[in-house]
Amino acid sequence: MTDAREITRQNILDTDIYCLTAAKFSCGRSNLDVVRAMLDSGIRLIQYREKEMKMGRKYEECCEIRAMTRDAGAAFIVNDDIDLAMLVGADGVHIGQEDLPVEAVRRLVGKNMAIGLSTHAPEEAHDAVKRGADYIGVGPIFRTFTKDDVVDPVGFEYLDYVVGNVDIPFVAIGGIKKHNVAEVVQRGAKCVALVTEIVEAEDIGKKIGELRAVMQGAKEK
Repeated sequence: MTDAREITRQNILDTDIYCLTAAKFSCGRSNLDVVRAMLDSGIRLIQYREKEMKMGRKYEECCEIRAMTRDAGAAFIVNDDIDLAMLVGADGVHIGQEDLPVEAVRRLVGKNMAIGLSTHAPEEAHDAVKRGADYIGVGPIFRTFTKDDVVDPVGFEYLDYVVGNVDIPFVAIGGIKKHNVAEVVQRGAKCVALVTEIVEAEDIGKKIGELRAVMQGAKEK
């Protein structure tokens, strides 16, 4: 079922689960098959993150995923590759602390594309707001092995700080699984990112349903 809402910089994180691609963890399935299963399960935000893939292949996949997400009324974010995000008409681009500064990215992508920035400490969160990021990633909450250059876990202390002191939207990320997502939600995360918990699942739709049930239960406590 298509979501009729217009996706903007301001509402791009207005959803519960932030899904990312991770081909090397997808049990031999293609990114297109994985994304299709995500969208069919009601996911309305997909980030394309493939750090080791050749650019030509990434471009082909992103063109396909852009069409799929548009048909589903879902937001599409590209990780790191600003030029790729622009070429395929993505709704957003997500960058890290060592990438181009937010102001420079804004000059490249224009006024309509959302810019997300990974943060790991209070000073980085406030700097992101000052620079004009539309949302921030908060984490890694727990230890994660989906990235080679991952920083140490920030735990709940930084999540609690962001909930109480930062006004722009955020997504909690890093090692979040079915067994620990409830506490992340109870501490104030409205949007959570999961990678291997979803892409490794034998039945992606079933796993997403289970996660949503846990998250809803956490909200009601």
